Amino acid sequence: MLRTKEEYIKALGKMKRNIYFNGEKISRDDERQMDCINTIGLTYDEAQKPENADLLLAKSHLTGETINRFTHIHQNPDDLHKKQDMTRFLCRKVGGCIQRCMGIDATNAIYNVSYEADKQNNGATQYHENFKKWLIRFQQEDLIGCCAQTDVKGDRMKRPHEQPDPDAYVRIKEKKKDGIVVSGCKLHISEASVADEVLVVPTRALGPKDKDYAVAFAIPGDWDGLKQVVTIHNLRPREHFPRGFVPGATDSYMIFDDCFVPWERVFLCGEYMHGGALALLFALFHRHSYSGCKPAIGDVLLGTAALAAEYNGIQKAGHVREKFAEIILTTELGYAAGYTASDLGKPEIYMPGVGFIPYGPGSYIPNSIYCNVGRCLTGEAVYREQEILCDISGGIAATFPHEKDWVNPETKELLEKYVKRNPDIPAEKAAQFWRYLGDILCSATGGIVNVGNYHGGGSPVMEQVAITTQYDIEDRKKLVKCLAGIED
Repeated sequence: MLRTKEEYIKALGKMKRNIYFNGEKISRDDERQMDCINTIGLTYDEAQKPENADLLLAKSHLTGETINRFTHIHQNPDDLHKKQDMTRFLCRKVGGCIQRCMGIDATNAIYNVSYEADKQNNGATQYHENFKKWLIRFQQEDLIGCCAQTDVKGDRMKRPHEQPDPDAYVRIKEKKKDGIVVSGCKLHISEASVADEVLVVPTRALGPKDKDYAVAFAIPGDWDGLKQVVTIHNLRPREHFPRGFVPGATDSYMIFDDCFVPWERVFLCGEYMHGGALALLFALFHRHSYSGCKPAIGDVLLGTAALAAEYNGIQKAGHVREKFAEIILTTELGYAAGYTASDLGKPEIYMPGVGFIPYGPGSYIPNSIYCNVGRCLTGEAVYREQEILCDISGGIAATFPHEKDWVNPETKELLEKYVKRNPDIPAEKAAQFWRYLGDILCSATGGIVNVGNYHGGGSPVMEQVAITTQYDIEDRKKLVKCLAGIED
């Protein structure tokens, strides 16, 4: 059954308090989390509109019921296309991250890996059946899922089993008859403080001695043994001149303090080869999501740059058009790479030294080369795009007067006089735009968003590694040898 935004918020209010913010324990529906909740809530509001049904809804391959696409397992290239377009559509609505893609990306990754682990174990485990039962509830109740992948990692030069503190990576501390006990910490976990369910997956490739770190499971966000230390990213509140939409975000340090997980919620337990595959596969699905969200952010940045040029009266300058073109090139090449990744999607993954091989029970996985190309291209452009905004706007975004000066009778008319640059733009519209640009360029939250846009889904260096290890460079060398007349 499709859930409403109001039902989502009501459910958050009923969850146990295990969230710590700035020295206090808070409820999930705390006012300071509402900007993030409203951002995610838009996914519910838009799914209720009949005109969005084809894009935002899907038919469950498990039950045949109509479900929110954010809970769907991709069954064909069209599902991958629609996930990408859904992400771009919704991210445009909020002006940035929609905060819900981690759940769909983690569920699709675990769905495949749990199947392969069971196959390797010759029926000795029931990971895939466990996951399907969990997934049916996730779909029917239209829940929010987050993905806890990134570990604290400790000494970066040591593997998980070599760490002085074994909790530097989340690990299986004990196996019991009815479940497992896990210990460790996951960090930078987006929207975990407002999620119904937490999906935990490994963060890296693992070897035989790292098997205790090959663990995947799902627990409610308020599960016993889990503490969340949350950072809330809100823009400075406005009293007189509200924004059209006020986005928000949170991220959590998720501390698993001898946390017990029953077997029916465990989807991987010690299968180290599949642990590494799960880490890579979640990253792959998430990078595919970036081919929807980053183009949406590109749309916002282009509109912002164009308005800054117009309000400054320089929209016809040649160097301004060049900068518009640069943003458009990055935006649409990122989208095109994701679209191609969708179109070439198959129930296959790339294995270094082997090539593409069948993987999973038949759901569709986007092409890894094009996912990584698109994510790397758009990730590397983040700070260049901010530089373009800074260049076109000038210093006004950094020094713009505070709200109350615009309603103070002693300064209001003078400020309205001196804010005008383009005579065709009314003063109140110009002032509202420069406030908005200040949020993007100069606020603490704007800076945090840039870091997230650069590193989220894997830093560009990780995509470069994936591209160069998966691309057939030897084939290209043979091509050139043939053209050059070099015989081996």
